[in-house]
Amino acid sequence: MKFSCHLPVEKFQERSEFLDGDAIPIMSQAAEDAGFAACAITDHPAPPAQWVNAGGHHALDPFVGLAFVAAATKHIKLHTNVVVAPYRNPFLMAKLVATLDRLSGGRVIMGIGTGYLAAEFDALGVPFEGRGAAVDESIRLMKTIWTGDTINYSGKTFRAAGISALPRPLQVPHPPIWSGGNSGRAIRRAVELCDGWSPFPLRAAFSGSVRTESMENIEDFREKLDYARRHAAHIGRERDLEICMIPFSLGLDPSSRPGVAELLDECSALEALGVSWMTISLPCRDRSEFVANTAWFGAEVISHFRRQ
Repeated sequence: MKFSCHLPVEKFQERSEFLDGDAIPIMSQAAEDAGFAACAITDHPAPPAQWVNAGGHHALDPFVGLAFVAAATKHIKLHTNVVVAPYRNPFLMAKLVATLDRLSGGRVIMGIGTGYLAAEFDALGVPFEGRGAAVDESIRLMKTIWTGDTINYSGKTFRAAGISALPRPLQVPHPPIWSGGNSGRAIRRAVELCDGWSPFPLRAAFSGSVRTESMENIEDFREKLDYARRHAAHIGRERDLEICMIPFSLGLDPSSRPGVAELLDECSALEALGVSWMTISLPCRDRSEFVANTAWFGAEVISHFRRQ
């Protein structure tokens, strides 16, 4: 089991210390020291004010933020969780990923999603309808871009004639791509086009606003994982699918630590089902609390799985 540490840099509206020049170096170094295998940053370039005021958040650019992580650390992976693929032309996104992967020594994990805020799409001049098909096409095109070959391509959304794009990523054939989301479409994308799948806990009451299916407990997760495995068998996929899950006992923005025994039991149960990664958000009213809770998680949870 490996763990990706969500960096709470979106909390800069609450406390400026999450945004100053020391924030990412201090927090990412704490995560690396605690034994986390990756640091994760989310993506919202133009969120609507109504959504932010109702509990949403702003975000740093994930590629710039993760470049700071790379510069401040030695080994930890750089995890976009998740970058909204339709917001960026695939040539630009492929260049961002390849540049970060090269300069970091091959540390990128590309968590990718379709997005769900229609107003954000409008602000960026990107069609909201058909975004799922655009993501699928974008993934296929980026894989071609990353070969370094000259590209002649004409698809439904994108086209290119005699285009080349170097450098290639350091990871071969490309950095791992993990499809985010709980829907059947997101699962099929993971199985058909990606290296991994990143579902997340979601109460049914929020399913409509986030535009994906709910996942309230481990049984919900088990059902969707069974679907992923059936679909993999149906299409003849032979490679294992990395599964990156968020523990239900922590969720997306926890206010307090869960009990260690409860957390270890849940992580062990998810690992037994085939989960190979977990993205962890930790309580953090300020930066010092984040650093303390990162050390706590490393000592109480990560060390447990290292001993196995």
